[in-house]
Amino acid sequence: MSRIGRKPVTVPAGVEVAVDGVTLRVKGPKGVISRRIVRGITFEREADVITVARANNSGPQRSAHGLMRALLANMVQGVTSGFKKDLEIIGVGYKAEVRGSTLVMNLGFSHPIEYPFPSGITIAVNPKDRTKLSVSGIDKETVGQVAAELRGYRPPDSYKGKGVRYSGEYVRLKAGKSGQ
Repeated sequence: MSRIGRKPVTVPAGVEVAVDGVTLRVKGPKGVISRRIVRGITFEREADVITVARANNSGPQRSAHGLMRALLANMVQGVTSGFKKDLEIIGVGYKAEVRGSTLVMNLGFSHPIEYPFPSGITIAVNPKDRTKLSVSGIDKETVGQVAAELRGYRPPDSYKGKGVRYSGEYVRLKAGKSGQ
């Protein structure tokens, strides 16, 4: 039995969890998330606790058991408190600003990078320090993907440390050329 799959998911007040055929839908104060259910996985609700069960002990069923439980827990957390990833931009002249639903970043290229962010995602730039930005939303997968795409435009340089990095990310700097 999967250790993660066995753990029950507590549903807080104000959150509705519904299973409609092959779709799992979670509705809460921050919004609605839906996802397809893997075949053979069932959800059993008792009061405010949901447990995830699998049909048999085959390999795909075992792996999907823990996955669906983790996805359900993330959906419940997303509609109640949401998810957030913080990014830092390090480099001389590197900065970002939000124009409508587009993030405009100057990262040392000859042109600014315009990133239209997807629906359900909010990107906020600190107005005093335009090198700190945060990506937030109710879907953990989308928040992480958007943060990874932003970091991918200019990953941290291993010699000077310039680029876009996650807040708190440690970048080991290499030694430069040694003069003789």
